Amino acid sequence: MVSNAIPESPEAEGAGDYSTAVPTVPELSLAAKVEGLLFVSSGAVQVANLANVLHVPAREIEAALHSLAESYRGRGIRLQRHDSRAQLTSAPELASHVERLLGLEATTHLTQAALEVLAIIAYQQPVTRPHIDSIRGVNSESVLGTLLRHGLIEEAGRSDGPGRPILYRTTPEFLRHFGLNSLSELPPLGLPPIAPAAPGANSPESGESPQEGSETG
Repeated sequence: MVSNAIPESPEAEGAGDYSTAVPTVPELSLAAKVEGLLFVSSGAVQVANLANVLHVPAREIEAALHSLAESYRGRGIRLQRHDSRAQLTSAPELASHVERLLGLEATTHLTQAALEVLAIIAYQQPVTRPHIDSIRGVNSESVLGTLLRHGLIEEAGRSDGPGRPILYRTTPEFLRHFGLNSLSELPPLGLPPIAPAAPGANSPESGESPQEGSETG
């Protein structure tokens, strides 16, 4: 009886031995992991959330964020910080190119009144509307509504003062609008401190605001 078996040659020895070993992949650095998480996030991410996901202390996340920010210098990506949040954005120098690429309308131009209110909030946040009104001397309710609609400011709780007025602060969109990576990049004002109100005067934190001269945003 003739065997149909094909004799194995020395060269074929081990040819059917398929290895199941998985190639070793180098462990990503913490900065690389943080970068990846920020890349897939639709908005700013809390440092505490990153620390929880990666199971590391918040201080290590901060160090990783600092490393990323340094590595992005001179590149088309920036690390934007706002309070305890972080996100990746395009470099502000690319704004016009990004608008053309994505077919976006030109950046909304803000009125002088809106810029005044925004400046007060940016430098004194969190701040209430009565306090803003006391500085400007006019009712700023309409202007605040405009800034809220554009996402440049947001509510940040309520003051402990009389009437518990709403506190306002800037948003990450504010930073993008003005090409800032963080609030620390705001230019210094160099103004003298505001003197405390005299006894019996309307407090900035009270629920009353100037009524005359109300304007729109």
